[in-house]
Amino acid sequence: MRARSIVPDPHACSALLTALARSRMTATARKVFDDMTRSGVAMNTHVYNAMLHVCLKSGDAALAESLMTRMDAAGVPLDRFSFNTMIALYCRKGMQYEAMCVRERMENEGVKADVVTWNSFIHGLSKEGRVKEAAQLLREMTAAGVAPDHVTYTTLVDGYCRAGDLGEAIRLREEMETMGMLPGVATYNAILRKLCEDGKMKEVNVLLNEMDETKVQADHVTCNTLINAYCKRGDMTSACKVKRQMMESGLQLDHFTYKALIHGFCKANQLDEAKETLFEMMGAGFSPNYSVLSWIVDGFCKKNNAIALLAIPDELTKRGFPPDKAVYRSLIRRLCKKGFIDLAGKVFNEMLGQGLEVDCLIYATLACAYLAAGKSGAALDTLNEMARKQLHITPQIYNCMCTSYADEKESLNMLWVHAIERGLITKSVYKTMHQARMKSSNSAV
Repeated sequence: MRARSIVPDPHACSALLTALARSRMTATARKVFDDMTRSGVAMNTHVYNAMLHVCLKSGDAALAESLMTRMDAAGVPLDRFSFNTMIALYCRKGMQYEAMCVRERMENEGVKADVVTWNSFIHGLSKEGRVKEAAQLLREMTAAGVAPDHVTYTTLVDGYCRAGDLGEAIRLREEMETMGMLPGVATYNAILRKLCEDGKMKEVNVLLNEMDETKVQADHVTCNTLINAYCKRGDMTSACKVKRQMMESGLQLDHFTYKALIHGFCKANQLDEAKETLFEMMGAGFSPNYSVLSWIVDGFCKKNNAIALLAIPDELTKRGFPPDKAVYRSLIRRLCKKGFIDLAGKVFNEMLGQGLEVDCLIYATLACAYLAAGKSGAALDTLNEMARKQLHITPQIYNCMCTSYADEKESLNMLWVHAIERGLITKSVYKTMHQARMKSSNSAV
């Protein structure tokens, strides 16, 4: 179109931006919008609204504000969708004052607030734990002649459940039913989560039976909530039963499902099952993070089963999932934290043997663990290798180490001293260290 000097149609442009927003391709949408501007597209309210929707998806309040300014400057009127999108964006970001300012402008321009407007404010307040204020908005909303919908009640039910007031949540659900609105799966999930948190599994079963009777189909959130609750209670039989039901109903297991199951198996000392679930997780395309591998490492460390622990990388390879740097890093970090420095060294050597690049965090972790174990020679050799490879401790690594070894400040301070001597600390980390010392000095005074 550009080669033939054809200016895109505004309707087609807004449709494209909307599709990109729904696909969460927000960066691409911004580039497309910039191209539209340069191509001379006649920007109308619909095109701007589509771009405001992109801002909502990406949480970019600054860009949304600039778009509103451009609309005002170009004389493009804002409609209810424009105002509601801005209000929703501000409420999601906790910018209640800015949201109220938009609502005031909305009213001044003769655009009446609808259920979407009120729901945004109720959601924003509920998210901040201000459920009583959110409930007051429900009363104001009704008084203004705007009827609440499923979203209104579900938001409040969820808010009260998160605030620990299950009684009020159930009362609102009953009020919802009185008004002829049957609770959906999102409403049930909010109450279900609170019941599981409180360990009220009998009430959970009653609620599940009610869902069956009313033909409300369980979703990912329902199943994951149940699996997580059973895993925390050590009831792995029930957790696995829900997993099977989840798969039979066509629901795909996600990252949260696998994490909950692995944690549960580790707590129950069923480490073989935990490893098998780890393999399933990787087979489904999910990479285990530090926490997941930490649970497994801790379990084998408690059993003093070094052989099984060291076999994990080889087992992964045999299953067709050769461990990457992240897997080795997690294993080494956790072994060092648990004080199994010799095992960590073996995993480190295996990593080198696989031709994988060792990063700064691994070296820093090993050096700190060697210092904690009184092996200063090995620690200095490790730091010297860092210097040879010109690896530097960045703010991210510094913060990670400070968090991981907060209870071993002596070893950590020794690490920083030796790292400074070898020029391994970046300027930004120096600044962070200086600020921490100043804060400590002021606290002491």
